[in-house]
Amino acid sequence: MQSKIIGTTLPVLEIALDAGDAVVGVPDQLSWMSGDVTLTTSMGGAGGGGMWGLVSRAVSGGGLFTTRFEAGRGPGLVAFAAHLPGEIVEVEIGPDRPMLAHRHGFVCGTPGIEITTAAQTALGGLFGGEGFVLQRVAGSGKAWIELGGEIVGYTLEAGRQLLVHPGHVGMFEASVGFEITTIKGVRNALFGGDGLFLARLVGPGKVWLQTLTTAGLAHAVAPYLPGKQG
Repeated sequence: MQSKIIGTTLPVLEIALDAGDAVVGVPDQLSWMSGDVTLTTSMGGAGGGGMWGLVSRAVSGGGLFTTRFEAGRGPGLVAFAAHLPGEIVEVEIGPDRPMLAHRHGFVCGTPGIEITTAAQTALGGLFGGEGFVLQRVAGSGKAWIELGGEIVGYTLEAGRQLLVHPGHVGMFEASVGFEITTIKGVRNALFGGDGLFLARLVGPGKVWLQTLTTAGLAHAVAPYLPGKQG
């Protein structure tokens, strides 16, 4: 199996599969394919823990169903294009190195990858009614994560903190502590009170921040969309 990321602003992940190789992803992530590739959609891939694992993956944004893209007797190719301007990052996952990513970050992974819910916070006013949800990417193998805009990375020493707007949290190692906190002194127009919701990230571990948020993009284009009729 060989992978490459093509492009800059709107990249595409292209994976060349040798006979017998496979990747697992969300059904609607596929952009194009060629060669001897078989698609099998089920409720069993990319999630452990039986029915609870399936529900947990659905809540995290991964959906109940996954598709296995497998090369048969000959080679094949599958490609997954980014949904927003940004980057696709390849990460190596192991039993001692799970990752946490934003709820729509997972693109695909090798069959040993598991996706479940890591954290859920009821901040619907900030995130379009969905609340704030993180995906836990665990298991063993490779995973590809989509992040919005430019990526700013930090390696946090033990005890070092970062306070981040939750939408800019792209991905971080599971060794990093995480909580949603309120910072006083800033007027919060969304909630009509005094306080700003931020994510507190505490080292040790690596953090990937994203400069483009889905909510920020929606806010920027909203004035140019036609109004609802009736």
